[in-house]
Amino acid sequence: MSRDVYPANSLSPPTSASHRRRRDIVTHSPDETLAFGRDLAVLLSPPCLVLLEGELGSGKTVLTKGIVAGLDAAAESEVNSPTFALVHEYAGRRKVYHLDLYRVESGRELASLGLDELLAEDATVIVEWGEKLLRASAPVPRFEIRLEHGGESERHIVVEEISQIDSLID
Repeated sequence: MSRDVYPANSLSPPTSASHRRRRDIVTHSPDETLAFGRDLAVLLSPPCLVLLEGELGSGKTVLTKGIVAGLDAAAESEVNSPTFALVHEYAGRRKVYHLDLYRVESGRELASLGLDELLAEDATVIVEWGEKLLRASAPVPRFEIRLEHGGESERHIVVEEISQIDSLID
């Protein structure tokens, strides 16, 4: 594992024989978190699943704004949390589905979102409160991102990339 203060070091993951790559980043403002999201978007090739975890106010939606803008799916100002709608679709140069599972209470509600259909598309699927999903069920490459408060504006962001091969083995 490497620990970086963003944006001092590049996003290039360390080389290893493993199919899991992990980065630990620290941002010091919402603007740095947005910029990190834009840079992270370069690593996302659809179909792809991005699971965001972290407590309320940890920066999940701010990071999503950067990712969506970095994918040219929508402007940052157009992205907001789909807490009540559950799913937002952004379709600019690339397609992104943004889900928020905060209010989802049951497997039935989760199934009604049609996640399998979304993952079958040539799209990036970003899921806030991703810990509510069973990870081994994702048949596409995924990123698991954990955001934690590190102070008033500081965020600790741990990004783990897990290849499709690992998804099938887990």
